[in-house]
Amino acid sequence: MPKVGMEELRRKDLISAAIQTIGERGSLDVTVAQIARKAGVSAALAHHYFGGKDQLLLATMRHLLSELGSDLRLALQAADSPRTRLSAIISVNFSASQFAHETIAAWLTFYAHAQQSLEMRRLLRVYARRLHSNLCFALEQLTDKQTAQHIAEGTGALIDGLYIRHALGADAPEAPKAIALVEDYITVQLARAPSKPSRNRH
Repeated sequence: MPKVGMEELRRKDLISAAIQTIGERGSLDVTVAQIARKAGVSAALAHHYFGGKDQLLLATMRHLLSELGSDLRLALQAADSPRTRLSAIISVNFSASQFAHETIAAWLTFYAHAQQSLEMRRLLRVYARRLHSNLCFALEQLTDKQTAQHIAEGTGALIDGLYIRHALGADAPEAPKAIALVEDYITVQLARAPSKPSRNRH
C-alpha cells in the first residue's frame, strides 16, 4: 500500500524531471520514459499518474503557471504602492526560480508547441492576460486607462523578449540587468504619462 502523499510527491518529481529534460533538449521531442528515468521512477508509473506524454506536459505547464502565480501573490503582499506593485511583478518574472535556464527553455518550448496544441495555447493566453491585468491594475492608479494599457503591453513584450534573448544565450542580460531594463522602461513611460491626482494612488 503506497504511503500517504507519495503520489503527490511522485507527480512533483515527474514534473520537475519534465522541466529539466525539456530544458536540456530544448524541445518537446522527449519521451515519458526519458522523463521517468530522470525522476527515478518507471515509465509505467509515469503513465499511471498522467496517462500519457501530452497530459504530463500540460501538467508541467500548469505547474509553472501555478508557481509563478504563487510567487507573485507573496511578492504583492509586501507591496505598499502601485509603483512597488509594478516592481514586484517585474522581480518575480526574473526571480531565480522563474529565470532559470531549464524553466526558460521549457517556457519557450511550450510557446512553440502551442501552435499545434489548443490547450497549451489557452494556458499561455491565461498567463498573458494575468500579466497584463496585474500590470494594468497598478498602472491605472498612476495614469489614465489608455496609457496604462499601452505601458502594460510594452512591459509584457519586453519581458517576453528578454526571456527569448536569455534562451538564445547571445549577449543575454542576467536577471539584475533584465530587471533594470524593464524598470527603466516603466519609469520613462510614466514620466511622460499624464498623472492621476495623488488621492487615487492609495
